[in-house]
Amino acid sequence: MPLDELIDGLPEYAKDLKLNYSSLVRQNIELTKTQAWGTLLVSAIATRQSILTGAALQSSAEHLTAEQVDAVKTAAALMGMNNIFYRFHHLTRNEKYGTMPARLRMNGIRAHKADPVDFELWCLAASAVNGCGKCIDAHENVLRQKGITEEQIVAAVRIASIVHAIGTVLDMEYSSVMGPVLQQ
Repeated sequence: MPLDELIDGLPEYAKDLKLNYSSLVRQNIELTKTQAWGTLLVSAIATRQSILTGAALQSSAEHLTAEQVDAVKTAAALMGMNNIFYRFHHLTRNEKYGTMPARLRMNGIRAHKADPVDFELWCLAASAVNGCGKCIDAHENVLRQKGITEEQIVAAVRIASIVHAIGTVLDMEYSSVMGPVLQQ
């Protein structure tokens, strides 16, 4: 199902999400089309909501190259790992863990074929969805050093927050307790 169709089918209680999606994703002025669609896709993947991820993959193919989609998937996969590891570091009071090596392979950070700034932005968005403060700080710092403005960073995080909320609605509407409520 195309993403626009999925968004249009959201229930009335999610009207604000529809409006925010329309204004912040479709009419984004702070980010390039590649940055915005990559952010949307990585955020959908990070929600782990299969209907949303499928629709985002389908619709993003119109705006991203196959290499960019692969880079988004790489960012989502690596942040899925790193966000847990570094969120643990952030939340524990035991400082010794911060001195221990991660021993996590992250070759994809260098091997992707997307613009490095776009990739960092996608990592930031996934980290925001996954709630990892340490990773958010690290990616925000790199982006600022590379000339990305606070307005661009906030635009990406807005997209991530909207996509996350849409995933929450879809989980509620398609949960095994409530059954499928949305029209397909």
